[in-house]
This record gives sequence, structure tokens and C-alpha cells, in this order.
Amino acid sequence: MPVSGTNSGTEIRPCAFCGAAESGTAESSTADSSTAVFKPALLCEGFSFVRCKCGLVQRNPQPDKAEIVLRYSSLYGNDYLTYELENEIPYLKLQQLALKDVNFFCLEKKLLKAAENAAPPSFLDIGCATGMLLEYLHGRGWNVTGVEISPCAEYAKRERNLNIYNTPLEDIGFSADNFDVVHASHLIEHLNEPAFFLKEVYRILKPDGNLFIITPNISGFQARLYGNNWRSAIFDHLYLFSKSLLIKMLKVNGFKVISCRTWGGIAAGLAPSPVKRAVDFSAKLFGCGDVMIIRARK
Repeated sequence: MPVSGTNSGTEIRPCAFCGAAESGTAESSTADSSTAVFKPALLCEGFSFVRCKCGLVQRNPQPDKAEIVLRYSSLYGNDYLTYELENEIPYLKLQQLALKDVNFFCLEKKLLKAAENAAPPSFLDIGCATGMLLEYLHGRGWNVTGVEISPCAEYAKRERNLNIYNTPLEDIGFSADNFDVVHASHLIEHLNEPAFFLKEVYRILKPDGNLFIITPNISGFQARLYGNNWRSAIFDHLYLFSKSLLIKMLKVNGFKVISCRTWGGIAAGLAPSPVKRAVDFSAKLFGCGDVMIIRARK
């Protein structure tokens, strides 16, 4: 849910990919400094993003984990639940299309067939919101589990009878080699430590298990076109990944990247329908869409 805010600046953080560090922000770094680790990337209303020499774009400073958890678990309250309920059907359709793009349903067919005389395959959705995707997959034969720190968790447990953990992933302590599939849609950009998240996902995936990760694509057409006004340059996003950098991060953390697809050429309402369709088609064809999904295997 896009939310405006002010940069509380509780932590100056090193680059989450290469580990480089300096006490600079987008406001204090200078574009002509050849020695600066971080240089200005996006200047938004009340907060900003910097770009590391390795290419990663991140908020710096950024709120710490405790503030982030409080923001989603308490400060949004029922407003966040209302927003998710109003949008859960179109979001499910987008997730289905994205998963189809990277052959999830071919994998599903293989796993369900292998499990005909055994336990069903296991699917973990991290940041599962109201649990609509989990409910859908449970109906297709999966053993499903969710992680969600917002009030949506209680709704998913109560109304959909789902197994949901209402705490951050790293605090749960799932056993190693536990899940056939882990799914994280529009989550990694909200986390202080995305590399630690990937390490934990790798640990809890079964050998040959698959991670499906969806996040905005800062190397896409819309990000380049709109710059500071890009719709994903929002207060709640701590990192903005390019396709190439997120693929590198996955590989560094042990994953084999199987496929990557993007979608979204121009936002609805900004161009006549025939123009939007043409731009959307081109963005998907050439891999420069606004959002990406990456499938990676342990």
C-alpha cells in the first residue's frame, strides 16, 4: 500500500549487496565526488534513495526493523486490511499471470504427480496478506503456510482457516529443508536485510526447491521515464532492485536463477488503450517492464 512519510533516519546502513559503507545520504553526497560510495539516485518528498557504486539503490538512512514491524503490525491497522481486501482479486490474477510466466504451473504438475501417494508439496508465502493465493493453491492440492506481520494475518486465519505465522520470517525458526516452494511478492524491497532474507529462504527450502520472488524493477521503462516520480519510489520501499543486481544477489546466496520475466510498460490512464497495450507488450517482450518475477532454485 503506497504511503507517504518522512525519513526518520534511524540507521545509516552499508550497501546490502557489496557491504560498502559511508555516512552519506542522498542529501549529503555530491554527484561530482568520485570517491563517494553512495550517490543521489531518487529525491522524493521527505525521503530519498542513494545508489551504491555496485548499482544497488537503497534508502539511506532508513528505519530499523523494530520501526518497520510496528508500522505494518500496528500503525496501518485496519486501513491496510481494508486496502488488501479491496484489491485481493486483481492481485491474485496478477500473481497467477506472473507465476505462469515462469512456468510455476508446470512445476506444480510435476510436484503434485510425485506426491500422489505421499504428503502434498509444501508452499510458503512470505507476506501473504489476506491469504487469497494460499487458499487458491490449497484448493489445487498444496500444503500451504503463510507469513504475514500485518492485521491481515488474523483475517487469513479466521476467515480462510489458514496456517499463518504473524511474525517476521527470521524469528519463526522453520526447520531446514522444509518447503518445496517459497513465494515472496512485493516483500524484499521492504526489508532492512534482503541478503539475510535470501539466506534464510535458501536454508528452509528443500534441495532443488524453488523461490519465486516479485519486486519492482528499477531498470524498467517506467522507472527510467518517471525518475523521482516513479510509482515504486515510495516511503515504505527500502531497496529498489534492477534485474541484473537481484539476479547477482540470488547467485551470491547460493541460488541458480532459472528464469526472469517482467511486465508493465505504462500505468493505466496515462495513455490511450491502444498505446498502453503496445507499450506493455514491448516492455514484456524486451524485459524492461515495471515489475519483475524471478524463479530461482536451491
